[in-house]
Amino acid sequence: MNRLLRVVLVLLCFELGVILVLIPWSPVWERNFFLDRYPQLIPVLLNSYLRGAISGLGLLDIWIAAGLLRRPKPARSAAS
Repeated sequence: MNRLLRVVLVLLCFELGVILVLIPWSPVWERNFFLDRYPQLIPVLLNSYLRGAISGLGLLDIWIAAGLLRRPKPARSAAS
């Protein structure tokens, strides 16, 4: 994999993971467009189990980014 592409992928996975871990527990989550527009979603979106599941996806994303960092670079074969 191209080195620049790998760095971009790791950064993207890490940033997305951090966002998914932090946003469900922030005040932004409790005051958003969907809760104002569709009040029937309040019990679902403010459920702690759903917030935990989304945070778990964020942790998984951070773990994937760490795994991409640790994976050894593929050996280049000599072109003949």
